[in-house]
Amino acid sequence: MPPAPRYTQEPWRETFSEIIDVRSPSEFAEDHVPGAINLPVLNDEERAEVGTVYKQVSPFCARKIGAALVSKNISQHLRGHFATKGKDYSPLVYCWRGGQRSASMATVLSQIGWRITLLEGGYKTYRAYVRQQLAVLPTKFTYKVLSGLTGSGKTYILQKMRQHGVQILDLEDIAKHRGSLLGQQWKGKPTPQPSQKFFESLLLEKLLTLDPREDVWIESESNKIGKIYLPLSLWGEMKKASCVEIQLPIKARVQFLLQEYPHFMDRPDLLKVKLEKLKNRHGWEKVSQWNQMIDFGEWEKFVEDILFCHYDSTYKKSMQHKFSRVEKVLSMSDLSDSSIENLLDYLVPKYASMT
Repeated sequence: MPPAPRYTQEPWRETFSEIIDVRSPSEFAEDHVPGAINLPVLNDEERAEVGTVYKQVSPFCARKIGAALVSKNISQHLRGHFATKGKDYSPLVYCWRGGQRSASMATVLSQIGWRITLLEGGYKTYRAYVRQQLAVLPTKFTYKVLSGLTGSGKTYILQKMRQHGVQILDLEDIAKHRGSLLGQQWKGKPTPQPSQKFFESLLLEKLLTLDPREDVWIESESNKIGKIYLPLSLWGEMKKASCVEIQLPIKARVQFLLQEYPHFMDRPDLLKVKLEKLKNRHGWEKVSQWNQMIDFGEWEKFVEDILFCHYDSTYKKSMQHKFSRVEKVLSMSDLSDSSIENLLDYLVPKYASMT
């Protein structure tokens, strides 16, 4: 006889051929187990249809309609995604609560002869695990904070440190945002941020790869990156961490920012819209001056002025309240490879021989 589906409440302790989320695309988009694929047994419209019939007609009628739709969708997945799977295929399957949607998929797949594991309690079990882990795990590490005014290349330096084997936690990369008014990431087009829940899933995934015996370098951030909030446990540890402040000449910062934000020069209209949000703080006259610099293509002048008038004062005030334990202040003339190599040799001398 084909093996019956088995259940687990701790799938993170096992390895599977694949992790299959059978929830609707919108549920999957909000959050899912990292690495999972979405093979919905009901899409968003079908799920809404079944729910409406359940409430307005009867549960019996809803189950009949749901069964037909689920059968159709599973059939499509069998002819498509599962068609090339071999005998040793053994996936994990989950839905919202570990109920009928995942059980339907698991029943069919197990009848084929595959070893199927169901996540008991479904996504809700996984979500509870994420919340529990993020309440405790961030406190297991010793953090070192890299600080510096906007344009000091903090993220760039962290990436170089990672290339030399140093443990880093790049929160801006996980949040898909650089943490300021103009910090939306672009890769040919605006990069959307993950939902709060999926950010937490990705953060936990990264934390689980780190070694508590080694320092974790992190950039000085607010507790909010774009629309994403950091877990309180992590934010508390960051505020207690010792800091290394990078100081870079204003001209070098301007040049670095112009290289990092070319999309605003290509889309000055978008930049102006974002600058309007600063008029209550700096007045319409200052915002008009910035707009005029943009219109005349005076990019270096614009960047230097907005750093002086807005970003630098904001950052200094934030540092006084959030990251006061500055143990080292290191000056760099620029962000050239040689300058960064010298910086890394100083910050992490145990890795100097690897450069």
